Amino acid sequence: MESEVYRKVSWHIIPFLFLCYVFAYVDRVNVGFAKLQMQQDLGISDAVYGTGAGIFFIGYFFFEIPCNIALQKIGARYWLGPIIIVWGLVSASTMFVKSEFGFYGVRFLLGVVESGFFPGGILYLTFWYTKRYRAKMVALFMTAIPLSGIVGGPISGGLLNKMSAVGGLKGWQWLFLLEGIPSVLAGIATLYFLPDGPLKAKWLSAEERHFLAGQLE
Repeated sequence: MESEVYRKVSWHIIPFLFLCYVFAYVDRVNVGFAKLQMQQDLGISDAVYGTGAGIFFIGYFFFEIPCNIALQKIGARYWLGPIIIVWGLVSASTMFVKSEFGFYGVRFLLGVVESGFFPGGILYLTFWYTKRYRAKMVALFMTAIPLSGIVGGPISGGLLNKMSAVGGLKGWQWLFLLEGIPSVLAGIATLYFLPDGPLKAKWLSAEERHFLAGQLE
């Protein structure tokens, strides 16, 4: 029963968290692909770009712990769902940047919003898995990082090349817009499909829910 229950749990939550982390990482690093076109269009220097790219991690650093505390109090569904939606909107809003201070602001805000997802995802796994399984699940979750590079690089390059001047927008503007939309959709899906923990998972039988709760205790 144990192996069957954990297999069922893994098929329901790991692919979804994995996909959301791919979206998060793409939205975090796509500024690197947009760099040359952005700098040319906005007239920002390498120093401004480097500062803006780094400001992301200031927001990320200071809000990781408060975000995890909020997740534990609010619940995974109603915390992770909204922050995924908001980071998609913030990332997409980078297309409206006109100045260095606008660039700084949107990168800082993206760091604040994204800071809740990765540590929140790790905390969420502890709601389901005992330490016997947890290391493997965390490793699977984190393989989203290299995969996001494999997937995000060609997509970002294609958008920059094919969408330039379409609809009066630059290629880098389309890049932020089209790569932000999947995150918004994933956040909406989170609100409907991600259970807060085993006891609220409708796809588990009552026996399986109580088994998992007992294992965690």
